[in-house]
Amino acid sequence: MTSKIFFTLLFLLLTSCTYRLERDARELVMHLAAEPATLNLLTYSDHYGAQVLGNIYERLIDVDAKTLTFTPKLATHWEISADGKTITFFLRENIRWHDGFPFTADDVIFTFERILDPAVDAPRLRQQYLDVEKLEKINDYTIQFHYKRPYFGAFFTAGALPVLPKHVFKAGENFNAHEIGRSPIGTGPYRFVSWEKGRSLRLVRHEEYWDHKPQIKGIVFNIIPNGTVAFQFLKKGGLDLFELSPMQWEKQSSSHSFQERFRKYHYFPPNFSFIAWNMRRPLFADKRVRQAMTMLLDRSSIIEKQLGGLGKIVTGSAYPLSKDYDTSIEPLPYNPERAIALLREAGFDDHDGDGLLDREGVVFEFTYLYPNNSNFGKKIGLLLQRQLQNVGIRMHLEQLEWATLLSRMQKRDFDALSLSWIPPLQADPFQLWHSSQADRGSNISGFRHAEVDRLLEEGRTLFDEDERAKRYQKVHRLLYEEQPVLFLFQMPTLAAVSKRFENVQAYPLGLKPREWTIESTAMLKAW
Repeated sequence: MTSKIFFTLLFLLLTSCTYRLERDARELVMHLAAEPATLNLLTYSDHYGAQVLGNIYERLIDVDAKTLTFTPKLATHWEISADGKTITFFLRENIRWHDGFPFTADDVIFTFERILDPAVDAPRLRQQYLDVEKLEKINDYTIQFHYKRPYFGAFFTAGALPVLPKHVFKAGENFNAHEIGRSPIGTGPYRFVSWEKGRSLRLVRHEEYWDHKPQIKGIVFNIIPNGTVAFQFLKKGGLDLFELSPMQWEKQSSSHSFQERFRKYHYFPPNFSFIAWNMRRPLFADKRVRQAMTMLLDRSSIIEKQLGGLGKIVTGSAYPLSKDYDTSIEPLPYNPERAIALLREAGFDDHDGDGLLDREGVVFEFTYLYPNNSNFGKKIGLLLQRQLQNVGIRMHLEQLEWATLLSRMQKRDFDALSLSWIPPLQADPFQLWHSSQADRGSNISGFRHAEVDRLLEEGRTLFDEDERAKRYQKVHRLLYEEQPVLFLFQMPTLAAVSKRFENVQAYPLGLKPREWTIESTAMLKAW
């Protein structure tokens, strides 16, 4: 339900003017910057999987794009007890899965049980339902969540429960390796057709869809890791929707020809980029070292010179427009002199005169990992590498395929890692920073702090938004002090959309293609 929202196909077409590809104008062709690791609704953990799965599956509730209020979806309505601990959902009848089997409460119960199963690789989801005492089936179309204690996010997490079709699974099967990860079956407006590994995924409109059918009859996701190649593919007619880089937005999409064929949209969904330090490594166990690393990267210069002035430096993980974000906190400045002093306090100096910092005979040397499809991650790494070299720190850059990087992250096998985070609408920072999430959850830095744990646990029980924000602002200040990650930027989404689509609006959380209309359905030609 979130998104920062939003994409390898036929590389020879990018450089050749001798071939043309005919394609259906009623299809939307989007860009994926990396291949999803899986399309298993419970075990996926990347944005690329989310982009595809959001068109196939539905949840009990939805979010109104304009007002951000909760609306019915697989549930027609709900009831919440006075103490907030019991939530009853009344499910919509006469809905069928894409293979024709009916959707019932048994599907919801089955999915919930799989999420709680420790053998299922779903720690990201599991932590969201730890406070659920039980999920009860009242009848085939009524379910009831019983919470152990009041939790401010109970309704959202219960309503946002992903739902899988129970009937396609057999007892004793390896859930993590199930074929649904390659061939998903949902109840949504589009059904899965094919996945050509390394090239594309294809969805087609589900003609028996229970709700309003979108006008777009199919969605193709072209997997193109190189952003420059993808942009050329866009300009040659091979893509309809593409997320532009700041350089492409500012300097490469202003021509008359481009403006004739595409509209550009600019919006700020919840997100932030960061460099995670593995605090399990002795190099990054001391907060003075982590503070110094932040002071050695000139983030203001990056915004001005690399991002066209479009990014905003963040100092914590909360959405900057939310009450949970402490706007009084100023970013740590670019200050190499202070950084060097902090490193010396932590025991690092050039003790042997070789030009490199060391401590107890160990050189300050580490490896920075970044995804192979991220020009941003590469640029940040190269800039940081140069600035660290100036003070005697040796940093290596290693570019990895997304699936390999994801595996390394999950195994906690890294020194430093370039990533971005897209929080859900009703964000609970528990999964990012609580010590219980350090081994298998989203707390990838391994941050452990007793006071932060206490504030996060307390915040979960507070239904008053202002009172909860007080706790989360304290968490913000402690994160600022501890610097478990190098907080970088909140970035806008910069999208280009083909002008043949009408009724395109940029909502707070992004674009919503299922609302779009198509003026012309004539076959298209793409070079």
